[in-house]
Amino acid sequence: MNEPRQPSERFEQGMATRRAVLGDAHVDRAEASATPFDKPFQDLITEAAWGHVWSGTTLSRRERSIVTIALLAAFGQDDEVAMHVRATENTGASREDIREALLHVAIYAGVPAANHAIKIAKHVFEQMDAGMAAGKA
Repeated sequence: MNEPRQPSERFEQGMATRRAVLGDAHVDRAEASATPFDKPFQDLITEAAWGHVWSGTTLSRRERSIVTIALLAAFGQDDEVAMHVRATENTGASREDIREALLHVAIYAGVPAANHAIKIAKHVFEQMDAGMAAGKA
């Protein structure tokens, strides 16, 4: 009754965009850890968030990245903030872009939300910098 269906074009586009933004390693981990319980959710976000929203043509990936980080920070979605800060390596959003977005969060969503997101971003940047330094050694 519940036969697997072929992925839609929107899903395929979403998977390509998701991989381009988050990286193959992240997406592979998410796919490998999916269970029958959460697989429908993974499919939904791949098709809707990545295939529709992130694959749109009006905003650049850099702009989408900035908006996404600001929204996630405003809603206190710590793990997602960290994931999307890491993804800026692929989206072209700069550290200055993120800083400016978090200043907006402070004014429009509250200083505590922005302060916490700034701490998360700083920690992620430290990890990214350490990874780059290790790669150069």
